Amino acid sequence: MAAAKTKTAAKAAKGYRPRLKERYESELRPQLQQELALDSVMQVPRVSKITLNMGVGEAKTDAKALDGAIEELTTIAGQRAQVRRARKSIAAFKLREGMPIGARVTLRGARMWEFLDRLVSIALPRIRDFRGLSPGSFDGRGNYSLGIREQIIFPEINYDDVAQVRGLDVAITTTAETDEQALALLRGLGLPLAAESRREQ
Repeated sequence: MAAAKTKTAAKAAKGYRPRLKERYESELRPQLQQELALDSVMQVPRVSKITLNMGVGEAKTDAKALDGAIEELTTIAGQRAQVRRARKSIAAFKLREGMPIGARVTLRGARMWEFLDRLVSIALPRIRDFRGLSPGSFDGRGNYSLGIREQIIFPEINYDDVAQVRGLDVAITTTAETDEQALALLRGLGLPLAAESRREQ
């Protein structure tokens, strides 16, 4: 993992630019400006950050499970994940405010673009019987969330080293003013969103 971080740092030092970012700036951004009838290229929507969350229900009693989730999410993201703690107490779940409940990492810049590229081109196609993502998972403000059932779809994860198969949530935050703008952006970046007919079902 240390070698991966060193490699990323070396790329940054040499002026490295992720290929998906290059494609966005050289091809997709001009297309979106025309398609969305925007006056300025600065109005074209872009991805601003991607947040990954991995819940660990047993984290409050099993420190090893939490450590494993942090390690796996760090490997997937290419950036150190942090402990996510409960914001409030819930008596029914024997949960107290501040208790560890999972792992989280927020990606920006080159790591964000690299993760999105791997998600679109490598990880999602490995899902069995994959038929595309729901286009109905936008939040009304141009942001998109998707759930991944198994962390093992990411090639960085060695199945033999996995103590427990876990899911994770991916939240893609954009600068789009509407869900329609965000849909055009994410489709253009290669996110495999299903046909519109599924959105209405």
